[in-house]
Amino acid sequence: MPSGRIPFAVVERGAHRLRESYRTCRRLQRRHDPTFYAATCCLPLAVRPAVHALYGFVRGADEIVDDPRLTGSPVERRAALDAWELELELGLLAGASAHPVIAALVDAGARHDLPLHLLPRYMASMRVDCGPVRMAADDELDDYRGGSAATVGRIMAPLLGAPGDVHEDVARLGVAFQLTNFIRDVPVDWALDRVYLPGLPEEDLRRGAASGGAREHTARQVARAQSLFAETRDVARTLSPSMRPGIRVARAVYGRVLDHVERNGFDVVGRPGQLDRWEAARAAASGLVGAGA
Repeated sequence: MPSGRIPFAVVERGAHRLRESYRTCRRLQRRHDPTFYAATCCLPLAVRPAVHALYGFVRGADEIVDDPRLTGSPVERRAALDAWELELELGLLAGASAHPVIAALVDAGARHDLPLHLLPRYMASMRVDCGPVRMAADDELDDYRGGSAATVGRIMAPLLGAPGDVHEDVARLGVAFQLTNFIRDVPVDWALDRVYLPGLPEEDLRRGAASGGAREHTARQVARAQSLFAETRDVARTLSPSMRPGIRVARAVYGRVLDHVERNGFDVVGRPGQLDRWEAARAAASGLVGAGA
């Protein structure tokens, strides 16, 4: 008579598939976001796979809205986002998924008690990216970031072991990272028909040269990002020592991006906002030096 036990070979195959799912997410993060990957590698080994999994889901949504080869019209992109969100919903209901990224995130959510129910807010912001983006005012940009980066921060907070009263500070730190990305990536976003920084003149973007007005608007957003970093400077101190290096590395690199933009006279249209590799490495090293403080 059957004992009701699951054969060992079946269990082992399932564990192998899950490990491969996490590896898939890790490769995605390493390939597409070296800064975040480097910061993740500074976290304790026990939480890194969950961070990779969360990144994998976010990256899946990004690829839907960013890659015209995958989906054509805004309607098709929104439909693809709907399908991606449904894939997660079904995976959470079943406790498993055939899709490697969803399988990893479902497992991570259960393993670390992550608030994955917040992800529909993230997906709502992604739907904004399905068509041309023109942020008209700071309030509109802040609402977008409140759905995207802040949501990811709120899900990351339990992974970092942040106290409950610090979760919103972690979310605001995520918003600072994203705003820095928007400042750095103005030409990249323009190529995707997106202007996230309010007031940035489209004529400047078309001709690839920053006017005084463009520099002024960029300087204002740099100041806003710097203010967010200043307001969340104590986040790392609230975490256990093993969690601090990842946060401090990310803060150091993104802070150096803002310094770089400032040195360039706030020209993010005609001059690259990306750091050279050596400068990014130096910034990361400076973050590690203070990681134990």
